[in-house]
Amino acid sequence: MNKIKQLTFPWSKPSKARFDHFFFEEINFAAKDALYSPDDLFIYGLNGAGKSFLLQSLCNFYADNDKTSLYIPLKDVRKHGSNFLDSLDSLDLICIDNIDLILNNDDWELSFFNLINNSMLSNCRLIFCSHLNPSDLNFQLKDLISRLKKIDHIEIFPVSTNKLADALMFVSNIRSIKLGTNELKYILTHSKRNISDLIVVLNKLDELSIQLKRKITIPLIKEVI
Repeated sequence: MNKIKQLTFPWSKPSKARFDHFFFEEINFAAKDALYSPDDLFIYGLNGAGKSFLLQSLCNFYADNDKTSLYIPLKDVRKHGSNFLDSLDSLDLICIDNIDLILNNDDWELSFFNLINNSMLSNCRLIFCSHLNPSDLNFQLKDLISRLKKIDHIEIFPVSTNKLADALMFVSNIRSIKLGTNELKYILTHSKRNISDLIVVLNKLDELSIQLKRKITIPLIKEVI
């Protein structure tokens, strides 16, 4: 396999995810340090906590440092068959999103078991991700459970409620989206109180603002929320 920075496949497209674009609260500092380390890792946490973004950020970090990487979202990859994993251990990094989706699938469980063993020999780093704690992943292949339990695991926590305003302003500043204090308060008051839903609102506002060539104001926000 040619030594290219980051592999792309039909399910994927170039990602702009970067660690410095992620709002890290102190509670997630340990997770950030673990991602920067060279060790295999299992990250888990509630849906919407930003796990997929972090995996893609890590792949981009490796690519920026002339290392090969591959992000594998299993919800899109399962249809390609478990043989897809063969020989990927020649890469520097593989990030597997939603490993819980292959529970009770003999072929995929065996393929992941083999991937872990082969990666240990080739020094390919593996990052697994799930909304489930690894202790709750009851794979049929007991050897796979054993291998995963030996990998360090760490929880990613969602943005706390009292930090949502800071997080949303952080994201808007990163993306050069002008959001006033009153507009920010209105969004927080009338939207779901989690960062993933708030970013969806922000994306829609940004798109509509560009289309209509209007500033983001409360009347414009009312058209989106």
